[in-house]
Amino acid sequence: MQGSLDKGGSRKRHILWAAIALIGVLALAWFDGGEEPIHPIEVQVSMPEGR
Repeated sequence: MQGSLDKGGSRKRHILWAAIALIGVLALAWFDGGEEPIHPIEVQVSMPEGR
């Protein structure tokens, strides 16, 4: 009987660790994943002349 109780606790422990890992990854992405400023592209482009 103790084996069946241990499996349930182990499953809950795995779910808890998965939730903690997910929260950690989301927190890291939120902290480190800010937007980069947009820089204008300043390159001369030669345009073909129309007829």
